[in-house]
Amino acid sequence: MEKNRLEAFSDGVIAVIITIMVLELKVPHGEDLAALAELWPVALSYVLSFIYVGIYWSNHHHMLQATRRVNGAILWWNLHLLFWLSLLPFSTGWMGENHFARWPSVLYGVNLLTCAVAWAVLEVSLVRHHGPDSLLARAIGKREKSKASPLLYLSGIAAAWIGYPGIGLAFFAGTALLWLIPDRRVERLVEAREEARDASKEP
Repeated sequence: MEKNRLEAFSDGVIAVIITIMVLELKVPHGEDLAALAELWPVALSYVLSFIYVGIYWSNHHHMLQATRRVNGAILWWNLHLLFWLSLLPFSTGWMGENHFARWPSVLYGVNLLTCAVAWAVLEVSLVRHHGPDSLLARAIGKREKSKASPLLYLSGIAAAWIGYPGIGLAFFAGTALLWLIPDRRVERLVEAREEARDASKEP
């Protein structure tokens, strides 16, 4: 099956997720800066989750650029990823409203972990569908970040669970920074493929 509908549907769901998250930023009743200062936990939670959603959207786009086709299983694994992403507004809001308390921070970390696992499953499903020698497999490589992220999330969950949610949040933020480092493999390989196609069309 063509990948266009999967990509369009995913973009729409991610846009709705961001919209729901921003609605959690309630307008303060006060008119001075002190009223804004009270919103810092909610605002910080929103910024972190916005970055995460942006990371997933960007990497999803790059992965599909190296994808030629999808099947029914991939459609469901993509929905599986979107399901866990759709819970981010809830876990983000609960953590922010309770000023990074123990259990809200634990739940937020679990939510991030489930998103990472869902991403890894989708990635593996796509590689299996296209083959180990495909452009997608070469673009993804050894998946170092995908393997490291669950360990970092588990460390953050453990820190929050034993009573150090600030350290847990540091693990979550650090993992986001890890993914913000650009990986140009997909772009380079897709560009090389397009150049090869153009060259083959030349007389």
